[in-house]
Amino acid sequence: MKYIKFLFVGIFFGIVLSKSEVISWYRIYEMFKFESFHMYGVIGSAVVIGIIIMYFFKNKTLKTYQGNIIEVADKKKGVSRNLIGGIIFGLGWALGGACPGPMYALVGKGVVAILVVLLGAHLGAFIYHGVKHRLPH
Repeated sequence: MKYIKFLFVGIFFGIVLSKSEVISWYRIYEMFKFESFHMYGVIGSAVVIGIIIMYFFKNKTLKTYQGNIIEVADKKKGVSRNLIGGIIFGLGWALGGACPGPMYALVGKGVVAILVVLLGAHLGAFIYHGVKHRLPH
């Protein structure tokens, strides 16, 4: 029962994604064809908010809901790692028509075809978990 607030935050997030048309396949298609600024504005806003939140994480001013300080460890930097990961993510997004967050909102809206994409995303995550110890990190 103590996690019910997270359910409501998720439902609110799904409504915001739906009303802002971020989960619309047509909007995503427009973005990849460079025909509309809509998605770039949303993504740009998310990047700015992410930068601000990471600033607070790095300064250890944000805490978990249990009161623990959130620590962010520095990761290895590498252009090839980020480039390859970005290409894989972008291809999946373009082919599937949705990035991971909106996939659940699309299921909630009754888009049955997204279940195939969701299954593929989960399968990919499980495969990655199985082989990550063999990958260069």
